[in-house]
Amino acid sequence: MTDTPHETLANLLSEKRTFPPPPEFTRSANVTEAAYDEAAADRLAFWERQARRLDWSREWDRTLDWSNPPFAKWFVGGELNVAANCLDRHVEAGHGDRVAIHFEGEPGDSRAVTYAELLDEVKRAANTLLELGVAPGDRVVIYMPMIPEAAVAMLACARVGAPHSVVFGGFSVDALATRIDDAGAKLVICADGGFRKGKPLPLKSTVDEAVDRCPTVEKSLVVRRTGQEVDWYDDRDLWWHEHVGSASGEHEAQPFDAEHPLFILYTSGTTGKPKGILHTSGGYLTQASYTHSAVFDLKPESDVYWCTADIGWVTGHSYIVYGPMANGATQVMYEGTPDTPHTGRLWEIVQKYGVTALYAAPTAIRTFMKWGEDVPARYDLSTLRVLGSVGEPINPEAWMWYRQHIGGDRCPIVDTWWQTETGAIMVSPLPGVTETKPGSAQRPLPGISVDVVDDEGRSVPPGDGGFLTIREPWPSMLRTIWGDDQRFIDTYWSRFEGMYFAGDGAKRDDDGDIWLLGRVDDVMLVSGHNISTTEVESALVSHDTVAEAAVVGASDPVTGQGIVAFTILRGDVESSPEHLKELRQHVANTLGPIAKPRQVMVVSELPKTRSGKIMRRLLRDIAEDRELGDVSTLQDNSVMDRIKQGLSLGQDD
Repeated sequence: MTDTPHETLANLLSEKRTFPPPPEFTRSANVTEAAYDEAAADRLAFWERQARRLDWSREWDRTLDWSNPPFAKWFVGGELNVAANCLDRHVEAGHGDRVAIHFEGEPGDSRAVTYAELLDEVKRAANTLLELGVAPGDRVVIYMPMIPEAAVAMLACARVGAPHSVVFGGFSVDALATRIDDAGAKLVICADGGFRKGKPLPLKSTVDEAVDRCPTVEKSLVVRRTGQEVDWYDDRDLWWHEHVGSASGEHEAQPFDAEHPLFILYTSGTTGKPKGILHTSGGYLTQASYTHSAVFDLKPESDVYWCTADIGWVTGHSYIVYGPMANGATQVMYEGTPDTPHTGRLWEIVQKYGVTALYAAPTAIRTFMKWGEDVPARYDLSTLRVLGSVGEPINPEAWMWYRQHIGGDRCPIVDTWWQTETGAIMVSPLPGVTETKPGSAQRPLPGISVDVVDDEGRSVPPGDGGFLTIREPWPSMLRTIWGDDQRFIDTYWSRFEGMYFAGDGAKRDDDGDIWLLGRVDDVMLVSGHNISTTEVESALVSHDTVAEAAVVGASDPVTGQGIVAFTILRGDVESSPEHLKELRQHVANTLGPIAKPRQVMVVSELPKTRSGKIMRRLLRDIAEDRELGDVSTLQDNSVMDRIKQGLSLGQDD
């Protein structure tokens, strides 16, 4: 009999370093310890209070309808307009002159867009959608670079009740066409292109080819960003600047039901047909707004917030567009990559705009580590007061580097766990409450019922590992998979009766804090023991020569699976057979002999999707010396060739 996933090593990865909340946060925090008690005493009353942070045209009759699980309805009978909550009410409250977006283009162009200006543009875009025959319930696909018009397009759709489906501006023709077709989109909003790594990236040509396959699309609305030559189809294509620019700036937002669909967002990286995750209006906006305010301790009058994600991912939906704008935040939007035109680009932007809250992915943080601490040291980062992490578990050493070299040993780090499906942050420290712990997301937010359970669905005690589940419905939860209710049930609700299964492994440490261990399918079975790739990667990154690591389990005739590690070294470190043996032994010393890698390979880069996730299945192909699988979703398709050509190998004598 094998162990519960992650149970074998659940006690081996521990963390004694803790950092109390800075006194200034505790004194003025948006959310205090009392919120946990309030939510525990009456969870639905707690969420009602958060919903009242928004403007409702009609208040709800019932907070939660859970009569037909797993299909939830929140704030039943309530009506609101999402875009009006993000824009109109701030302008009406006298905050129209507040900057909503500090835009920084990759070539160096910049502009500041106030809430009044953003509202005017959204009204014009909403009128354009109506002129094009877009009605409430019609789907609109958005395929854009990171420019303000992307947020305008989303908010205009929300304003007229047309669910949007944003597709990352870089996905292939096939990926885009599949998503357009599944959503049955009537309109595509795109750009001629965007800038990436110093070059204009064409986008409209991809849209043209995809739309040719999708008969539901009637028009394409095109933003001119790069000015590059594009093919033009007079019966279908419309320039944004001509039509939105000349549209009326008068538009009164109409309320929609709290359960009116707001957006469909397709999950990437899965086999088979992409899953269209459906989110609705009232519950989603309630939780996105509340968690943004609570987790980042946002002070809209003084903070400059920056989430470095792309709007093509759920992080961009919830923590660039809807959460921050519902809270009247001033934020930075950056079009390009962190190393263009130089590796200090992000810190240059932090310095330029006086950024106070930064939300980034562990993948990016480890990349910054690889570039060296001397890069951020050249910039004034003293305005920063909160640092966030999102997207995957963060290694404790990357957490410490982030705190020391970006946060100046003074900024609380909020390591957040959530998913496309959850819609908003579910597990995170609170900067004015939590004594933070490197590498741990720690505890569910107030009003959230996250648990770690064993194979039978029983809560595990402190010190044990298992499966991450959610026991009670939450406002921003996905409502279904678009067009496929049965798949929704089978995917998320069939593993444990009455519980949402996130697909992630987790453990509780001796203090009861939650540690995320990655996807359950990122578990290696070695000699009958389940070992998490995340824990082995964290052990490798804790060695002072390793900047980043990815670990896979490769078939082994003796142990079932052997652990194979791909590592990127820091700075100018050079490897050797002795060094590779040292790395293997370091893992054994840290986690135990069972976790000692069979092989350690040194590479210059790792295969990552455009959202920054490591594609371990391709590394598994290399480790098992077989033909590579599909590489179409990689950010750089040629990386696999470079890995194969440049491998160094360390293994048992």
